[in-house]
Amino acid sequence: MNRAFSRKKDKTWMHTPEALSKHYIPYNAKFLGSTEVEQPKGTEVVRDAVRKLKFARHIKKSEGQKTPKVELQISIYGVKILDPKTKHNCQLHRISFCADDKTDKRIFTFICKDSESNKHLCYVFDSEKCAEEITLTIGQAFDLAYRKFLESGGKDVETRKQIAGLQKRIQELETENAELKNKVQDLENQLRITQVHASPAGSVTPKSPSTDIFDMVPFSPISPQSSTPTRNGTQPPPVPSRSTEIKRDLFGAEPFDPFSCGAGDFPPDIQSKLDEMQEGFKMGLTLEGTVFCLDPLDSRC
Repeated sequence: MNRAFSRKKDKTWMHTPEALSKHYIPYNAKFLGSTEVEQPKGTEVVRDAVRKLKFARHIKKSEGQKTPKVELQISIYGVKILDPKTKHNCQLHRISFCADDKTDKRIFTFICKDSESNKHLCYVFDSEKCAEEITLTIGQAFDLAYRKFLESGGKDVETRKQIAGLQKRIQELETENAELKNKVQDLENQLRITQVHASPAGSVTPKSPSTDIFDMVPFSPISPQSSTPTRNGTQPPPVPSRSTEIKRDLFGAEPFDPFSCGAGDFPPDIQSKLDEMQEGFKMGLTLEGTVFCLDPLDSRC
């Protein structure tokens, strides 16, 4: 993985691994906005984006609009941007560049690839003099998430792929079972018609509804569980009920459950998701300190 921590290679991480893996680190900041950029990395790229958004913010400020305040929640699951109206969730493997201003301890920015449009967006914040700390926290979260991905990510995705294959086979068997039931029903109907024509005066001896044409008790998946004791006189243990609690995996996704999904509820292309995460982590996160803007504009946004 290509990680460029050149300026901060002598820095130590700000938080314990547990704080970022089991919880999140909150920061309050003002959100200057986001804008599309052409490249996933580069000092000039973020410098131009900061200047553009600062200029737009000054225009809005002159019109009486205030800069919205947001809460940043940083963890190994991503960087959440929360405000009263909207919520952005930037996954770490999509964040490729993060920088703070060497001359202004409040301004920091990061570039993240949008999950829907696949465009690179540059987010810019005013962080009340803790820009460098936030940058380092994002770098630490990225490092921990990458380690977790190497330890369990591949295994987790492979397991889900196997479950997806089993689910597909279950659907195929259910379709075959439905077709066989229809054929059996047709045979039963033909047998009843034959018996009606063969019996005197059109009478027919009704067949017990508890058996089919082969004198077998039809199988029903919703039949009540038999209470017949086992040979030693004890009742079989009850089947444990499945928990209704939805658990999530390492990367915030709901684990695929073949027992709760209906027909056609197959999981998405898991392999493409794995490839995307591998590509993002392979690109790495570059942390830099730079001078965003030397224009004589009011630094307060």
